[in-house]
Amino acid sequence: MKNQAYRMALLYDFYGDMLTDRQKEFYDLYYNEDLSLSEIAENYGISRQGVRDVIVRAEATLTELEDKTGIIRRFHVMQDELRGLMADVDAIAQRNAAQYQDDEIETLTGRISTVLNKLKQE
Repeated sequence: MKNQAYRMALLYDFYGDMLTDRQKEFYDLYYNEDLSLSEIAENYGISRQGVRDVIVRAEATLTELEDKTGIIRRFHVMQDELRGLMADVDAIAQRNAAQYQDDEIETLTGRISTVLNKLKQE
């Protein structure tokens, strides 16, 4: 269940703006506020099935967008590649510190690390 909640949170983070206001509201209440379908239905004066239909349509929209664009998949690949590059830069910096003590290599690895950390945060 945790994986499903994480997946839904990612889909919403990446594509949530593509949903209608009602879909966003119900989706947020259900997944982020942890309200039950019945609680949402009671608060909005509609049936539980009506709430479920809105959430299911929202999930389908978000899933379809990811299936078509693959942005989240590419995001994960990019994050993995950034981690690999960071490990490589760290290895170069460690080798430099242990064997060469070259100031230029230290400066360059520091600049590369800074850029990689910025990219990782985006």
